[in-house]
Amino acid sequence: MTERFLSAWGWVLAVLLVLVGFFYVGAVWLVTAPFDPGRYHAGRAFRQLAVVHVALTRLWRFETEGRPPEGPRRPYVVVSNHESYADIFLACHFPWEMKWLSKHTIFKIPVMGWMMRMALDVPVHRGQRESGVAALAECRDRLARRVSVMIFAEGTRSPTDELLPFKDGAFHLAIESGVPILPIAIAGTRSCMAKHSFAFRPAHAKARVLEPIPTTGLTRADLAALRDRTRATIDAARRVLQRELDAADARVG
Repeated sequence: MTERFLSAWGWVLAVLLVLVGFFYVGAVWLVTAPFDPGRYHAGRAFRQLAVVHVALTRLWRFETEGRPPEGPRRPYVVVSNHESYADIFLACHFPWEMKWLSKHTIFKIPVMGWMMRMALDVPVHRGQRESGVAALAECRDRLARRVSVMIFAEGTRSPTDELLPFKDGAFHLAIESGVPILPIAIAGTRSCMAKHSFAFRPAHAKARVLEPIPTTGLTRADLAALRDRTRATIDAARRVLQRELDAADARVG
């Protein structure tokens, strides 16, 4: 009963933060838009809502490690594995702005979608080639504005502990734009909110920034090797993170 109550409180708080946060994000957007073409500040304001949510619900113990080695305004194609919706809350704790490639349906949610557009996040219709092409064009635009782009390369949340195959889009974007891949490994969020479930559950999760993978000189012929190298790097790192989480939880328990 307590866990159900906390989960319900998590959703009530999420709705309240979206409604109140809209005025905060909107104010930041209005003040900074004339000199901030990448909407860096509006995006950071929007991500802070997720950080506040985690702090107030106190259901999730999140840890993040690392940051872009060349600073927050060096654009990367950020690639991560995807365990649950909680990945988004966790990644928002990194102290720099990234534009998110997200399902178009989320942009249709009143208020939430408005803030995503103010933050210059990128919508995509899953499975529609024309939408995918348009989304990659928008991602190139964000990189040109010196803001990183965040892509869950599996395309959807894995229902098991195994990574799904990585899709090509992020790696095509990185090679074409000449920017490095910045891998991020995530572990533990599957326990926060499982696939096909919208219940918030107590959990401990961690995300770690890995070494950038350069794309200078690469062509389309190198795409598969780049994709597979990134997937292997993230897979190995997330397994290390999970062992660290298990050891930490065992000490506490």
